[in-house]
Amino acid sequence: MAKWMEIRKGADFQAIGERFHITPFTARLIRNKDITGDKEIWEYLHGGLADLHPASLMKGIPEAVALLLEKIRKKAFIRIIGDYDIDGVCATYIFLKGLEEAGARVDTDIPDRKKDGYGLNLDLIRRAKEAGVDTIVTCDNGIAAPSEIAAAREMGMTVIVTDHHELQDTVPRADVIVNPRQPDCPYPYKKLCGAAVAWKLVKELWSRLSYPEEPIFGDLLMFAAFATVGDVMDLTGENRILVKEGLGQLRRTSHPGMSALIEANELSRERLSAYHIGFVLGPCINASGRLDTAKRALELLNTEDSALALQRAKELKELNDERKALTEEGVQMAVEQIEGSSWKEDRVLVVYLPDCHESLAGIIAGRIRERYYRPVFVLTKGKEAVKGSGRSIEAYSMFEEMSKCRELFLKYGGHPMAAGLSLPEERVDEFRRRLNESCTLTGADLTEVIRIDMVLPFSQVSEKLIKELALLEPFGKGNTKPVFAARNVTVLESRVLGKNQNVLRMKLRDGSGAVQEGIYFNSCMQEVLDDLQKKPTVHMLYYPEIDEFRGQRRLKLRVVNYC
Repeated sequence: MAKWMEIRKGADFQAIGERFHITPFTARLIRNKDITGDKEIWEYLHGGLADLHPASLMKGIPEAVALLLEKIRKKAFIRIIGDYDIDGVCATYIFLKGLEEAGARVDTDIPDRKKDGYGLNLDLIRRAKEAGVDTIVTCDNGIAAPSEIAAAREMGMTVIVTDHHELQDTVPRADVIVNPRQPDCPYPYKKLCGAAVAWKLVKELWSRLSYPEEPIFGDLLMFAAFATVGDVMDLTGENRILVKEGLGQLRRTSHPGMSALIEANELSRERLSAYHIGFVLGPCINASGRLDTAKRALELLNTEDSALALQRAKELKELNDERKALTEEGVQMAVEQIEGSSWKEDRVLVVYLPDCHESLAGIIAGRIRERYYRPVFVLTKGKEAVKGSGRSIEAYSMFEEMSKCRELFLKYGGHPMAAGLSLPEERVDEFRRRLNESCTLTGADLTEVIRIDMVLPFSQVSEKLIKELALLEPFGKGNTKPVFAARNVTVLESRVLGKNQNVLRMKLRDGSGAVQEGIYFNSCMQEVLDDLQKKPTVHMLYYPEIDEFRGQRRLKLRVVNYC
């Protein structure tokens, strides 16, 4: 059971509201996010592209630009090697367009998830050498591939690494490394995704060539923003500015591939939000790399013909629909394994699903983490080794904890909140045991805390209030939607909807007597219905929205939790 905690942070909300022309209500919500000081509040409300730090501050960017300019002048063959997820695909596209515009002789390669695995490997290096590649530019990978980079340089190739992942014990000896997470990198904002790092580098390259800024602040910015949301980066500081500006570009883009993806998913352009990137459009790009090859997603982005782009976008949507069905099956198998196991009470869950598609491991791990609120690793059986992905909780640094038993892995890497790995099958049980033996999580750490912004009776919810909440967008990790509480709520009517019977539409009345429509998403809907029938009234957490359907607008409460 999650613990609810109301945020009670003091400030002169009236004065803040007067200084920034917002209501005390909005001022309180901003203060709840620990945003204090006039400069920080102004940037949160009004920050734009002019507030981004100069790209040249990032360690390696000046050297990488100088090296690329030299290669372009010499007509050297440059190959961009990306990754198979949304961040890698978008970063690859940004580099491809950025270098092509600069006159480079350039192509791309993206590893196959099942055949190649994550990041650089010797096959990719050999393919580049056989093709006559002079320079490899990695994006969204490379920082965890010291031996592969050493091999590339021994073959006579130049290697520029651009990445955003945590550094490991051995740092690659590339010609240049661009990664804001380098300990001695002076770039003030460290949480950029791989595509944003690529965008920064291309921006500096174009600046050196005195190119106009419009294209770099158009489609290329849009793809950096798209990847920022899709790779679940914190929407704070520079990331929030990138996403806010990028969403504006997305709503009015004429880019054939992105326009086709919006059309294939039947989305309204003017209502596009970070939610649609994270849960509708982005998964279509990711599905390509999960169930087939990410080269299909890159192909869509490179498609100039609108009709062909729409065909390819529809194919990616079909792949994503297939991915969603396979995910549901995997989640069910994982739950059955946990509930029927002797390690159900482990503080770190390690689930081994040999027959599950390895590309779904991370999604399933995320769903299991939500259900049990514990760090979760989901492992699958590959051709030569067991592969897996992990998703964590705030109190558990996944990469740090994995580093304590690094000798078990063939390969590993990631962030505090997510990680990937491969290891021999005979070490699965030892991996589970070692993680739990070294785990220091307490009962308090394993209790999810849902922070409530304020108690807000249904009678105070209005379109005007929802318009105020829009000032706080875009929402996502690091800038979550405000959560409001309503006391003594009665469920007057309810109806289960959705293909997977996971949507509950309700008519709700709270203690103030006001009635509102509500909607609640839960994969265990029968348990929810049984629980609600036992309780005459409940307390609810919610976020208010405007529901638009066939020209009709009405208020709707998206229910977050209840007790």
